[in-house]
Amino acid sequence: MVQEFTNQSFSVPKSILDASREELIDKMQIDGELPNDLQGHVFIVAPVGTIDSNGLPPKDGSTYLNGDGMIFRLDFDQKGEVTWKTQIVKPPDYFFDIKTQNQKLLKFRNFGILRFSLVFGFRNELNTAFLPMKFPGDLNERLLITYDAGRPYEIDTETLEVVTPVGERKEWQAVTKLPYRFPPILSTAHPVFDTYTHQMFTVNYGRSLSNILGRKEANDYINLLEEHQQQQRQKYAQLHTNFLKQLISKADVITHGDFVHLLCWDGTGSLQRWKLVNPDGSPVSIKQSMHQMGITEDYVVLMDTSFITGIEQLINNRLPTSLDAHSEEAIRKLLKRKPSPDSTLYIVSRHDLQEGQDSVVVKKITIPREACHFLVDYRNPDNKITLHIAHICAWNVAEWIRRYDTSPYDQKPLPQHLHGMQQCELDISVMGRYVIDLSNQEPTIESKLITHDTCTWGAGLFTYLDRLPSSGTTPEKLDNIYWVSLGLWKDLVTDFICDLYRDYPYRQKPLDEVLELARNSAKPSCLFRLHTSSNEAMEIPDYYAFPKEHIAVSPQFVPRSEGEESSTNGYIVCVVSTPKRNEIWIFDAENLQQGPLCKLYHPNLNFGFSLHTTWLKNISSRQASYKAQLTRDQRSLIDNTLSFLETDLSSITKDEKDEIEREIDDIDVE
Repeated sequence: MVQEFTNQSFSVPKSILDASREELIDKMQIDGELPNDLQGHVFIVAPVGTIDSNGLPPKDGSTYLNGDGMIFRLDFDQKGEVTWKTQIVKPPDYFFDIKTQNQKLLKFRNFGILRFSLVFGFRNELNTAFLPMKFPGDLNERLLITYDAGRPYEIDTETLEVVTPVGERKEWQAVTKLPYRFPPILSTAHPVFDTYTHQMFTVNYGRSLSNILGRKEANDYINLLEEHQQQQRQKYAQLHTNFLKQLISKADVITHGDFVHLLCWDGTGSLQRWKLVNPDGSPVSIKQSMHQMGITEDYVVLMDTSFITGIEQLINNRLPTSLDAHSEEAIRKLLKRKPSPDSTLYIVSRHDLQEGQDSVVVKKITIPREACHFLVDYRNPDNKITLHIAHICAWNVAEWIRRYDTSPYDQKPLPQHLHGMQQCELDISVMGRYVIDLSNQEPTIESKLITHDTCTWGAGLFTYLDRLPSSGTTPEKLDNIYWVSLGLWKDLVTDFICDLYRDYPYRQKPLDEVLELARNSAKPSCLFRLHTSSNEAMEIPDYYAFPKEHIAVSPQFVPRSEGEESSTNGYIVCVVSTPKRNEIWIFDAENLQQGPLCKLYHPNLNFGFSLHTTWLKNISSRQASYKAQLTRDQRSLIDNTLSFLETDLSSITKDEKDEIEREIDDIDVE
């Protein structure tokens, strides 16, 4: 029997609401019996706050997703024991962040989901996902770590140190033309690697201000900033306010507008680039983000995903200066954007990706209901692409709880310890399988949708057998995918999110019913197996509902070291936040309902809200020779960047400017 879940009131586990930045190597303690055929190494990444916050929760109420990435590696290569190693991901901008903390003008500050310095630009926090790659001649797999707002970096799988970004600066186009040392670059957290052709694909895109705000909203925002600027007494606060005003008013001049470039890399050379255009020749325009992409034998599949990462996330949060809650709330209401209730796909034929060709025409397809994550079958027989999508219905995963948010149950402010945490979904998630037939001029779509009244509430993170142990290649089709769901939490529902989704067009559960379910704690966090096939109906044949006050995240499939090669012959390793601590639970992938085989824990294990994972059979010191050339042009920044602030330059004395330049000269981390 599948474990029953009782209707008892409970709260979000406190262990998911904090995180440590301490880097450690130690052995895990084991509760239960560790399987003898568990093998290899599991990598987990989690945002763990910034140098300002010294961990989580954030002191300024910023989202938990704004923070340096911490890699947690679990080693299962010694029988009967598990070693874990943690390491903060440290690209060059990380050291600039540390070295500028005592300089008010230079330092980095949190702006919503992004972290930014007036002089140096944007942090690449590398806190989201991984991509294993094995090119011809590689003894072991190489590993990328990724972030939606920056270049991916390759790491050494043994030391966990960053080695090099993928691509030199000149091979990526920034969102703006400002001469930053660390320009804002939008990419995908989920690039793809073709294990058959040994090519890595990713994207580089930009969004114009008119893509984000209407002119009236932009003018209203500038008026709000001007009112705020009059209240400022500190020079650096005035500079930040003026910067945002200039950013809005000159956006059409300083940005590159809307663009999407598809990039391809062979692991050794320069990036290949193709501009993606619509059939009428206009550039593809992304309205939200390209958090995930997929690859088949003949196509690259891109999705405008329901996770907004861009300038609106920079400007819709409180300024890094004093601002009353009423003004903060006014800014968010003015700039709020409801994620699109539909998913827009852009499909690129790989046969069109010819060397020397500048642009490629896409096929645009719209699918009802929003999504952040999807998977595709590698084989596309008869030009039919099969997509597997988790529709996160009525859920804005880029929103977080602010200090002025109130509960819809009593209209009282939410507790301070929840500030920065993600808000809850307000409808049941839908699991979808779509077969897109591209053989005709107008594509056709066959769909199959299911929900599960216990499992599919906030279905978010996934895992599956992504490489066959015998060959290292991607399975030709997916038949079993493992998902974890958030569940429903009264603590994470706000009046703001209720207003945002009150008129959600694809609603399956009435809003009042959802709120009542959340009040009664009726929907638990779950780990479930979705069985899907192009020839069979989808079903959820096996699942585990976690106990009250538990949340599961970051699942990872680990194949058994022996036995048949199948999509269920292995283990699911996942992070579980309990009322007392963070733990690692290990399930038999063939029998989730029996519960965990064992639990791993340690007094100093403190993940917070962890995200994506990967698995490698072997780790080793990096042997690849590729290394991108890094730029060292920071000395010119004080003139080039601050000139954008125009009139405020007069408020910077020569002595102050000389001091800033001396500090810049002292920063040499490359």
